[in-house]
Amino acid sequence: MINFMLLKGFEVELFTGTFAGANVGVASAITQDLSDFVKEPDQRNLEYITVPDKRYSVLKHALLLPRQKLRKWLDDKKLTILPGSTLSLGNTKIFERSDSENSYHSFIEKNYGTNVVTASIHINLGIENLSLLFSALRLVRCEASLFLALSASSPFLEGKATGVHSQRWMQFPKTPSNVPMFCDHSHYVKWVEEQLSQGNMHNERHLWTSVRPNGPERPHILNRIELRICDLIANVDLLLAITALLELRIINLQNNIKKYDPIEASSKTQTELAFLSDENDLNAAKSSLDADLIHWRNGKKIKCRNWIKEVLLDVKPLAKELDMLELLQPIESVLINGNQSMIWLDSYAKGVSIQSLLQNGISEMEREETNFIQMKSTF
Repeated sequence: MINFMLLKGFEVELFTGTFAGANVGVASAITQDLSDFVKEPDQRNLEYITVPDKRYSVLKHALLLPRQKLRKWLDDKKLTILPGSTLSLGNTKIFERSDSENSYHSFIEKNYGTNVVTASIHINLGIENLSLLFSALRLVRCEASLFLALSASSPFLEGKATGVHSQRWMQFPKTPSNVPMFCDHSHYVKWVEEQLSQGNMHNERHLWTSVRPNGPERPHILNRIELRICDLIANVDLLLAITALLELRIINLQNNIKKYDPIEASSKTQTELAFLSDENDLNAAKSSLDADLIHWRNGKKIKCRNWIKEVLLDVKPLAKELDMLELLQPIESVLINGNQSMIWLDSYAKGVSIQSLLQNGISEMEREETNFIQMKSTF
């Protein structure tokens, strides 16, 4: 069944800091010593990228091994990896440049400041067929809010609860501000070239939206879609579950374009689809699983949690066929117990400090890596 599956790769952004949960920027030093990691403009976070693979067992190794390597480096400095997707206890008034000579970093700092200092997961799925790629882009954009709701992990900023579940998505500058629902590749190329000529995009990578086409020479040569909306998902099993749900959704689309491509299956216009998708994303950022969303298929209001259940039910036959049903189990747990933000906010409302919540999250991440090492040693 592996031949039916898509190549999958991840871009993982992480914060570093103290065991008390305070952000400490050391990306410049880390990237000098560890070639697996790259700097972000602010040195309080950094990124690693996994090699694409179809197999989920391989992907789990690819996600956890760099974390182990990073943790060993940080241990020597009495630092650690922080959970969450915003500067939960960090200072948003200052921008800590990782590379003072980098002109693109200067552009980022000048135009966006610390609004871009976040940690997230970007999920890339390989699609060579351009017609399928843009159909998948439309479907995933219309349902991106569901993936944000499952991953939300940023309810805090500068030592305070912000009142939303994904502060990261609320503050991150979506650029350009209005992105159409692309009809096809030529529509996308023409639009990108217009944005570049008008100065709305700094370069071809400067398309910061919930999901975008990706490839070796954007906008002309594309080979994957990149879901960018997810907060940092510290638990790798949950990340793989969310990835499996995304993959199953795209394979279902491939098997029945007329049923799953929103342009084919919705009564809404492309402009209306783009608008409701963006509104759904914002509502999911505010309330995640409890958000009221608008379904792209019929334009009716639906609770986010119920929509996810509907999608799970829809992909279940294919998941059984591809032996992926067990992979989806962590999503069921999130639907019952809440995502990371909801769990944190529930404890915070009962008097648990943000520092204590982060310390517990640090321990959970470390425990997952330790369990993984022990599991490997048994083979």
